[in-house]
Amino acid sequence: MKQHIVDTLNDSRDFLQRFMSDTRNVDAIAAGARVMIDALRAGKTIYSCGNGGSMSDAMHFAEELTGRYRQNRMGLSASAISDPGHISCVANDFGYEYIFSRYLEARGREGDCVLAISTSGSSRNVIKAAEFARANGMHVISLTGQGGSALGTLATVDISAGKSAFADRIQEVHIKIIHILIELIEREFCPENY
Repeated sequence: MKQHIVDTLNDSRDFLQRFMSDTRNVDAIAAGARVMIDALRAGKTIYSCGNGGSMSDAMHFAEELTGRYRQNRMGLSASAISDPGHISCVANDFGYEYIFSRYLEARGREGDCVLAISTSGSSRNVIKAAEFARANGMHVISLTGQGGSALGTLATVDISAGKSAFADRIQEVHIKIIHILIELIEREFCPENY
């Protein structure tokens, strides 16, 4: 059992190291943060979406912005598309693939930003959200696994964690990226906290 724990931690470390060693990934994170910062400075909102664990990450991202991350500061405009009433209504009336795009249709505005999370990069409902966002003047920052995915090609900025046989490795990098994005946003708006 202990050896399995060590092997798992080593595998996780190695996956993160591969991600970090590609300077394009660092550049993509910086570019994604800049898009988000510019949207917030313009009085816009950042929406986030994903399925399963990625929905949990989307919710975590939004609550860190509206609440707090490391220190107290003003709330920043963010919303995870995760309301069960909305999701069940739209899934029932229109189909599950529309649960995120329909929300953006109701609330999203030109200049807003969408953090679209999909480890496979092929989640149909997340892709529909990205398609709607881009067609309506919103920016899309995607968090995906292997580069070149259907979702990634729709994004203003695609941040690809890399190819893995298992979604959990990709999700581990995604949460690190999410925390970095939040910190970069905070540093811009509240430099005194750093």
